[in-house]
Amino acid sequence: MSTYQMPEATKQAKLKARQVHLVASGDLRESANRVCWSAQEQMEAALGKAVEACGFQVVRAHPFKPDVGHGFISSQKEGMRVFAPLDPTARLIVAEAVWQYSHHVLAGLSSHRGPILTVANWSGQWPGLVGMLNLNGSLTKAGVKYSTLWTEDFADPDFVAKLRKWLKDGELKHPLKHVTPLKNVKVPSKERKLGEALAAQLQREKAILGVFDEGCMGMFNAMIPDDLLHATGVFKERLSQSALHAATLQVADGEARDVYEWLLRAGMMFRLGSHGETELTQAQVLLQCKMYIAAVRIAHEFGCNAIGIQYQQGLKDCLPASDLVEGMLNNSDRPPVQMPGNGRVLYENRPLPHFNEVDECAGLDGLMTYWVHRAMGQPVENTLHDLRWGDVDRSGTTDEYVWVFEISGAAPPAHFISGWRGAVGERQPPMYFRLGGSTLKGVSKPGEIVWSRIYIEKDGLNMDLGRAKVVELPESETQRRWNATTPQWPIMHAVLYGITRDQMMARHKANHIQVVYATDADAADRAMFAKASMANAMGMRVCLCGERRHGRKWR
Repeated sequence: MSTYQMPEATKQAKLKARQVHLVASGDLRESANRVCWSAQEQMEAALGKAVEACGFQVVRAHPFKPDVGHGFISSQKEGMRVFAPLDPTARLIVAEAVWQYSHHVLAGLSSHRGPILTVANWSGQWPGLVGMLNLNGSLTKAGVKYSTLWTEDFADPDFVAKLRKWLKDGELKHPLKHVTPLKNVKVPSKERKLGEALAAQLQREKAILGVFDEGCMGMFNAMIPDDLLHATGVFKERLSQSALHAATLQVADGEARDVYEWLLRAGMMFRLGSHGETELTQAQVLLQCKMYIAAVRIAHEFGCNAIGIQYQQGLKDCLPASDLVEGMLNNSDRPPVQMPGNGRVLYENRPLPHFNEVDECAGLDGLMTYWVHRAMGQPVENTLHDLRWGDVDRSGTTDEYVWVFEISGAAPPAHFISGWRGAVGERQPPMYFRLGGSTLKGVSKPGEIVWSRIYIEKDGLNMDLGRAKVVELPESETQRRWNATTPQWPIMHAVLYGITRDQMMARHKANHIQVVYATDADAADRAMFAKASMANAMGMRVCLCGERRHGRKWR
């Protein structure tokens, strides 16, 4: 008779009735985890007191690690080890004061049967809000049930009341009265027909997203399954960042110098130093200029309509950051890149849309936005931003709530006050980018915008759209907001129409938000209707959020 050695089962300890587990997902880069740990520690202490005020006790599921100087889960394998012995039916809080890699905890959360609550502190510092929104979008895509909370003050009675409800019921829902399905909106005929015609053209002619390595920073929510993407008429060309690295090193020094001098003539200013470990150097910028040329040529070789460079992992260890490259690509007015041999200018007088951090949802959105705005004669430059943080305006310029939209450098200068002359290059923070590289920093100009986000829910593509305006704030208020976030990065002061802070947080399913300008408010309305109609004709579930403008409903 055969005998088998059975694997030793992991022992799972039951929590007491009024205990709740807490986990904290962190970065993969230990330098970032160490720098950000103190903010996480403070947040967890405040959250623990709030839980105690509700009559419960926090049981942290993993310890502080003295050898690395932080208490984050910092890899997928560590996350699996942490979750294996946990009570799978226990209440569980994912607490985030930092940017985090969702795949560190996604495996454990996917099989957890107890109530899950994601929580972030209302701070733009590292930022936990962005990390939590990414995790929420990833859980939504994975079909994992969860609740979510955020607060500026963990002792706030409203926050404590909502936390108490989740601890009691295992579920917490936020009102979403600002969301209107497109089917309930009367869309103008002209814009509806244009959107449907563009969808039919895209599905007939097809388009290619050039993907330089998928899965940046554990963003499960940012990867579109091939079958869903193919139904829209868009296909992926899977490219390698190693190929981009090799092609970058093959670009001639003189070509890189031409790009650099074009930027200087256009008015961009670089804050250069001599110590590359902490300062931006000309050598770093020239390498970025080579990467720009290489990226355009590879995109042309494979017929890409848009590209996304991962860069946060892998490429960051051998080249400077790609943000300056990405901002140039997203702009119509940019240094020309010629085809070797025949001198033909590639993608001449137009952007090559780039989706930062290989966020394929943003890539599809950016491609659609380009098509719609080109057809309507509207500005075609668009970009994603992090939905970073928001605050009241301390300058007294406006009594409206002003969001900070901010990204690591991929915003096009066409969005900036004074364009290229308002663009500044600063070194990327060393804790993220050891080899540095210039950002493309600027302040977004006042004007009317359309915002949008594609996300995956219930195994299908969804798109939320809304209207907003960009306001101009005094330099001191802009600097205050930069100092509260990342001062090296481009910033947009956004006021959403008909959407409160908490409504936006409750609904949004991603760390990123797509933005594009229109020439005026009526043009922005029309462009949004056309894009919503295009998305609907491509098979997406489409919702409009908020209002056309304050007080003007969609219906």
